[in-house]
Amino acid sequence: MRKKTKIGIIICDRYRTCAGGKCLKSLYNKEGAFDIYKNEDVELVGFTTCGGCPGGNIEYAPEEIKKNGGEVIHLATGFVVGYPPCPYISQFVDFIPEKYGLKVVIGTHPIPQKYYDTHTKLGTWESEAWTIMTKPTLSDKEIRLRYD
Repeated sequence: MRKKTKIGIIICDRYRTCAGGKCLKSLYNKEGAFDIYKNEDVELVGFTTCGGCPGGNIEYAPEEIKKNGGEVIHLATGFVVGYPPCPYISQFVDFIPEKYGLKVVIGTHPIPQKYYDTHTKLGTWESEAWTIMTKPTLSDKEIRLRYD
Protein backbone atom coordinates (compact mmCIF):
# COMPACT_ATOMS: atom_id res chain seq x y z
CA MET A 1 0.00 0.00 0.00
CA ARG A 2 1.28 3.45 -0.93
CA LYS A 3 1.89 6.12 1.64
CA LYS A 4 -0.81 8.79 1.81
CA THR A 5 -0.08 12.34 2.90
CA LYS A 6 -2.90 14.65 3.95
CA ILE A 7 -2.36 18.29 3.07
CA GLY A 8 -3.98 21.67 3.41
CA ILE A 9 -3.58 24.62 1.05
CA ILE A 10 -3.64 28.20 2.24
CA ILE A 11 -3.89 30.87 -0.44
CA CYS A 12 -3.17 34.59 -0.31
CA ASP A 13 -6.37 36.49 0.43
CA ARG A 14 -5.90 38.79 -2.56
CA TYR A 15 -6.85 35.69 -4.60
CA ARG A 16 -9.80 34.78 -2.35
CA THR A 17 -12.12 34.33 -5.34
CA CYS A 18 -9.75 31.85 -6.96
CA ALA A 19 -11.40 28.53 -7.71
CA GLY A 20 -8.12 26.70 -7.09
CA GLY A 21 -7.80 25.38 -10.64
CA LYS A 22 -4.02 25.68 -10.96
CA CYS A 23 -3.41 24.33 -7.46
CA LEU A 24 -5.71 21.36 -8.03
CA LYS A 25 -4.33 20.67 -11.52
CA SER A 26 -0.78 20.63 -10.17
CA LEU A 27 -1.82 18.47 -7.20
CA TYR A 28 -3.44 15.96 -9.56
CA ASN A 29 -0.40 16.03 -11.91
CA LYS A 30 2.09 16.19 -9.02
CA GLU A 31 3.85 19.17 -10.55
CA GLY A 32 5.40 22.23 -8.96
CA ALA A 33 5.67 21.91 -5.19
CA PHE A 34 3.56 18.73 -5.33
CA ASP A 35 6.27 16.79 -7.16
CA ILE A 36 7.54 15.72 -3.73
CA TYR A 37 4.55 13.33 -3.63
CA LYS A 38 5.32 11.55 -6.93
CA ASN A 39 5.51 8.16 -5.22
CA GLU A 40 2.60 8.52 -2.84
CA ASP A 41 -1.04 9.41 -2.62
CA VAL A 42 -2.19 12.83 -1.47
CA GLU A 43 -5.47 13.85 0.09
CA LEU A 44 -6.53 17.48 0.30
CA VAL A 45 -8.13 18.06 3.73
CA GLY A 46 -8.38 21.85 3.76
CA PHE A 47 -8.34 24.87 1.45
CA THR A 48 -8.66 28.46 2.69
CA THR A 49 -7.18 31.93 2.54
CA CYS A 50 -4.72 33.54 4.92
CA GLY A 51 -7.48 35.96 5.89
CA GLY A 52 -5.77 39.03 4.48
CA CYS A 53 -2.73 40.94 5.65
CA PRO A 54 -1.16 40.33 8.06
CA GLY A 55 -2.56 36.77 7.80
CA GLY A 56 -5.01 36.51 10.68
CA ASN A 57 -6.35 33.16 9.49
CA ILE A 58 -2.84 31.67 9.81
CA GLU A 59 -3.51 31.55 13.55
CA TYR A 60 -6.58 29.31 13.16
CA ALA A 61 -6.77 27.50 9.80
CA PRO A 62 -3.87 25.10 10.46
CA GLU A 63 -5.68 23.84 13.56
CA GLU A 64 -8.69 22.77 11.48
CA ILE A 65 -6.46 21.23 8.83
CA LYS A 66 -4.63 19.29 11.55
CA LYS A 67 -7.97 18.10 13.04
CA ASN A 68 -8.80 16.77 9.56
CA GLY A 69 -5.60 14.71 9.62
CA GLY A 70 -3.44 17.25 7.81
CA GLU A 71 0.30 16.76 8.03
CA VAL A 72 1.56 19.41 5.61
CA ILE A 73 0.46 22.96 4.83
CA HIS A 74 1.20 24.28 1.36
CA LEU A 75 1.33 28.06 1.15
CA ALA A 76 0.05 28.66 -2.38
CA THR A 77 2.24 29.93 -5.17
CA GLY A 78 0.27 33.21 -5.11
CA PHE A 79 2.18 34.22 -1.97
CA VAL A 80 5.34 34.23 -4.10
CA VAL A 81 4.14 35.45 -7.51
CA GLY A 82 1.76 38.21 -6.44
CA TYR A 83 3.13 41.71 -6.48
CA PRO A 84 4.44 42.48 -4.10
CA PRO A 85 5.15 38.99 -2.81
CA CYS A 86 3.80 38.28 0.66
CA PRO A 87 5.88 40.16 3.24
CA TYR A 88 4.73 37.74 5.97
CA ILE A 89 5.56 34.41 4.35
CA SER A 90 8.69 33.79 6.45
CA GLN A 91 6.68 34.42 9.61
CA PHE A 92 4.03 31.91 8.46
CA VAL A 93 6.78 29.34 7.78
CA ASP A 94 8.08 29.80 11.34
CA PHE A 95 4.71 30.05 13.12
CA ILE A 96 2.80 27.05 11.71
CA PRO A 97 5.33 24.35 12.69
CA GLU A 98 5.93 25.96 16.07
CA LYS A 99 2.24 26.29 16.96
CA TYR A 100 0.81 23.20 15.23
CA GLY A 101 3.73 20.88 14.50
CA LEU A 102 2.85 20.80 10.81
CA LYS A 103 5.38 20.83 8.00
CA VAL A 104 5.13 23.88 5.69
CA VAL A 105 5.93 23.89 1.98
CA ILE A 106 6.08 27.15 0.07
CA GLY A 107 4.20 26.74 -3.16
CA THR A 108 1.58 24.73 -4.94
CA HIS A 109 1.40 25.02 -8.74
CA PRO A 110 4.39 25.85 -10.93
CA ILE A 111 5.12 29.54 -11.33
CA PRO A 112 3.38 30.73 -14.51
CA GLN A 113 5.80 32.05 -17.13
CA LYS A 114 4.21 35.52 -17.18
CA TYR A 115 4.95 35.94 -13.46
CA TYR A 116 8.43 34.51 -13.88
CA ASP A 117 9.18 37.07 -16.61
CA THR A 118 7.87 40.01 -14.56
CA HIS A 119 9.72 39.11 -11.37
CA THR A 120 12.91 38.39 -13.31
CA LYS A 121 12.79 41.86 -14.90
CA LEU A 122 12.07 43.47 -11.53
CA GLY A 123 14.75 41.45 -9.72
CA THR A 124 12.22 40.48 -7.05
CA TRP A 125 13.64 37.04 -6.38
CA GLU A 126 17.38 37.77 -6.57
CA SER A 127 18.08 37.26 -2.86
CA GLU A 128 19.12 33.91 -1.44
CA ALA A 129 15.92 33.76 0.63
CA TRP A 130 13.69 34.17 -2.45
CA THR A 131 15.79 31.69 -4.42
CA ILE A 132 15.01 29.12 -1.73
CA MET A 133 11.32 30.08 -1.58
CA THR A 134 10.76 29.88 -5.35
CA LYS A 135 12.69 26.65 -5.89
CA PRO A 136 9.77 24.22 -5.25
CA THR A 137 7.62 25.91 -7.92
CA LEU A 138 10.13 27.17 -10.45
CA SER A 139 9.90 24.18 -12.84
CA ASP A 140 11.09 24.50 -16.41
CA LYS A 141 9.82 26.93 -19.04
CA GLU A 142 7.61 24.34 -20.76
CA ILE A 143 5.76 23.60 -17.52
CA ARG A 144 5.61 27.31 -16.58
CA LEU A 145 3.94 28.08 -19.92
CA ARG A 146 1.27 25.44 -19.26
CA TYR A 147 0.29 27.40 -16.11
CA ASP A 148 0.09 30.86 -17.78
